[in-house]
Order: sequence, then C-alpha cells, then structure tokens
Amino acid sequence: MTILVTGGAGFIASHTNIELLEKGYEVLVVDNLSNSSKESIRRVEKITGKSIRFYEADIRDIDELNKIFSQEKIDFIMHFAGFKAVGESVQKPLAYYQNNVFGTLNILEMMGKYHIKNLVFSSSATVYGEPKAVPITEDFPTSATNPYGRTKLMIEEILKDVYKADNRFNIAIFRYFNPIGAHESGMIGEDPKGIPNNLLPYVAKVAAGVLEQVNVFGNDYNTPDGTGVRDYIHVVDLAKGHVCAIEKLLENPGLVTYNLGTGIGYSVLDIIKNFEKACGKQIPYVIAERRSGDIPICYADASKAYIELGWKAYYNIDKMCEDMWRWQIQNPNGLSRELEER
Repeated sequence: MTILVTGGAGFIASHTNIELLEKGYEVLVVDNLSNSSKESIRRVEKITGKSIRFYEADIRDIDELNKIFSQEKIDFIMHFAGFKAVGESVQKPLAYYQNNVFGTLNILEMMGKYHIKNLVFSSSATVYGEPKAVPITEDFPTSATNPYGRTKLMIEEILKDVYKADNRFNIAIFRYFNPIGAHESGMIGEDPKGIPNNLLPYVAKVAAGVLEQVNVFGNDYNTPDGTGVRDYIHVVDLAKGHVCAIEKLLENPGLVTYNLGTGIGYSVLDIIKNFEKACGKQIPYVIAERRSGDIPICYADASKAYIELGWKAYYNIDKMCEDMWRWQIQNPNGLSRELEER
C-alpha cells in the first residue's frame, strides 16, 4: 500500500515516515523544501533501512501534481504540507491562504481525478480559537484567532463539503496540539530555516548558545504562572497516531475528527524549567509583550482517539526535552544544507 505524504520532508511528516515504513507501507513524498531539507529523507531511509520515492514539487503547481499522480499508484494521502507559524500568519495572511488553502484544493482535485478516497489531514488545535473551558473535546465550537488557524478551519469545512458531496471518501482530521521532541536516535528533529518560530526549538538554540535569550510573550495571562499554557506532545507519539488512522480509514468510517494531545497543560516557564533539567544549564529569558493571536490556555481531551483508534500519548515532558536536546547537540546546524549537494 502506497502512502503519499505531502510536506513529507518536514518535522512531523518525517517522523511519520519512519512509523509508516516500519509498518511495511510504501512512502512517496512530495515537498517543495521551502521550510525543510531533503537530508531528512536520507536520514529516515538510514534509520529504517527502507527507501522513499521523493518528488521536489509544490502542491500549488497543479501541473506538477498531475505528473506525479499520473505515474504513481496512490492508496492514501497524508496531507502535512502547509505554513504553520501563528505570528508569521498575522504578518503575511495572504501567503498562508494561498499556500495552505489553495494547495489543499489542488490535492483534493487530484484525489477526485485519480479516484483516491482516503485522506489524513493535519489540522490544529488553533481551530478551537480561545476555548471557554479545558480540556477541549472535538465537539467544542470552532473559531480562529489568527490567519493560520483560519486556514485550518477553512480546510476542515472544505473537507466536510467534499464528504457530503461524495460519501465514498474516508477522511481523518487530526487536530494537533503542540508537537515537540525528536526521534530518539538524534538523527531527525525540528529544523526550521532561520530563527525558529516555535517555542522549543528556540529554547534549544538558546541552551546551545546560538541565540541570546528566550522571549516569553506575556506573563499576565490567567494561568498559574501568568505565561501561556499548551498541551505539548512528543512528535513520535503524534506520528504513531497516523498509522492508527490508516487502520481506521480501512473500516470506511466516513469523516472523523480526533484531538491528538496528552491532556496535560504546561506553561512556557514549565517548558524552560524542564529543558534546563534536560540540558543541565540555566536558560536566560525575558518577559515580552503578548503576541497578537495568542490565547491563554489550551489542552486536549484525547479520549476519543483512545476509544476509536486505540491511540494515546506515552512520552512525558522529560522525554520530550531530553530527545530535543539530543537532537540539538548532535545537529548544531540542523540538517546541514551542504549535505543536499552530495
């Protein structure tokens, strides 16, 4: 069975590729490498001892997609491709709508043309907006406080319409909470180009002395220590959920939606303290103004995924920080760009 993984050289997708390959699936990756490196594909192949068919292509290019879909027999699609930084989305909303929404429309057009009915979509807990209560269940009202979240919400609505029009589709929508950590080998991990937008890669760069200090955006939220609280989940736990999704979609469930999180909320200062324990160093930080689009608190009720998929998160915050630090010290320059030329 062949799985097409869009954005397959990225952080979450590369860890998912490992789980898919180790379960015996064939993996086909499409990625434009705008925020990733082909080296991640090579390292996944080294970890698993199995090969990946890779196409460097942009999902916004319908002609390129047509070439790929016409020459490959694809059974499932795992759609990870998309811009993902909340702050950047506020500054560049049109880029987010163009990339995330338009790119997804192209994927759906190809699915219709080539009679592919199984899709796993990477959505986000941002679709819950600012929740009125926690933990968050899948039946909570949806909204969005930033353009990134709105793109995810728009795509979810598009998928609902696609399913209503053709109930032969089987679609799993995964609402991720906050993926962190890295593969325990230290060979792959989160490797953003430029200054990281996400908290833990930034903390790791500060711990390594690459960046001066962590900016903590707001300490006056209604949370135990005043900083924002999020549900951080180990990326390997998240990746394993995608294998469970394949097994679920083979049962023809129609359109299903699941939270993937741990159900535990950690503040920004909790993360910094736990990372200090992992790296054995003090991490300097300063309090900055709140960021536009941020919310005070967000964590999951993931019991539906456990009941229906048999999935749950196993790794705790110590493991997440330890694996992230191992990745950082083994790869101080990330997935070195010069390796792409070899």
